[in-house]
Amino acid sequence: MSAELHRNYLDRYIDSLISQRKLSQHTVTNYTRDLSVLFKFIDDSTSHSSIASVTHFQIRKFAAQLHGRGLSARSIARKLSAWRGFFEWLAQETPIATNPVTGIKAPKRTKPLPKALSADDAIHLMSSEGVNDATHLCNLAMFELLYSSGLRVSELVGLDVRYFHDIEHTSLGWIDLNERTVTVKGKGEKMRSVPVGGPAIEAITLWLKVRPSLLKANTEPLFLTERGTRMSIRLVQLRIKAHAQRLGMLTNVHPHVLRHSFASHVLQSSGDLRAVQEMLGHSSIASTQVYTSLDFQHLAQIYDAAHPRAKKKDRLGSK
Repeated sequence: MSAELHRNYLDRYIDSLISQRKLSQHTVTNYTRDLSVLFKFIDDSTSHSSIASVTHFQIRKFAAQLHGRGLSARSIARKLSAWRGFFEWLAQETPIATNPVTGIKAPKRTKPLPKALSADDAIHLMSSEGVNDATHLCNLAMFELLYSSGLRVSELVGLDVRYFHDIEHTSLGWIDLNERTVTVKGKGEKMRSVPVGGPAIEAITLWLKVRPSLLKANTEPLFLTERGTRMSIRLVQLRIKAHAQRLGMLTNVHPHVLRHSFASHVLQSSGDLRAVQEMLGHSSIASTQVYTSLDFQHLAQIYDAAHPRAKKKDRLGSK
């Protein structure tokens, strides 16, 4: 009986949409489909509710089930909108306590990840153009390290040349060239050590040779501005954007693009998702770190094998 009643409500509501709002056939079809989903949820529910007695809690449950099926936030929002409009109409047809969809929102849309650079673009971005002044060498060292280790830009600018711990300063992050690692404090105040690939080691070594020319009072930071102060997040963003534009790259390059490119290229090369998660320092791997002890030398080898420049050398060597 309830299925027949629901069908009757659906037909009458759709007729009202067509006659009063002059909707297109495409929109009407979408409304019909979205409301059919709602009625199926109600028919399948263990409470065997009638449409007029559906509760706020049930609608939240239905929306959660849609999310669990993998529907996008946009699709869920459209269905909730259709359901909300239906219950507004239903309140004029039969007594209902309240609109059960009021106040229910779809899950927030996840922000799309920035597009990864192609291998060729990554090589192009790291090109030195034969310039060896301190600013340029600093830039290349920063760009290589961002790409080498997948660091957040905030982690990059917080790096010191070594670990410091005294009354005036305690390092939040530092590099160890002998161990080929950087140690950083990421989100949630969690420390992690990340391997540094060969190309980044070379670029940082060249930068360190000219770094003394920019040293002032602040001797701890690994990366310095032309005034001898610690590099800022904004300045890194501006420098990488300007560098990409000088090279004629059309992609909007910013630090997070290098982090995403690092993850994409290493994953494509190795297929080792766990290693990528470990190096990125995502919070989702906090629990897995208890059970997994990754060998940093192995991670460094994964990176070196995946680095576009390393692949290019292999191709040249095989000729």
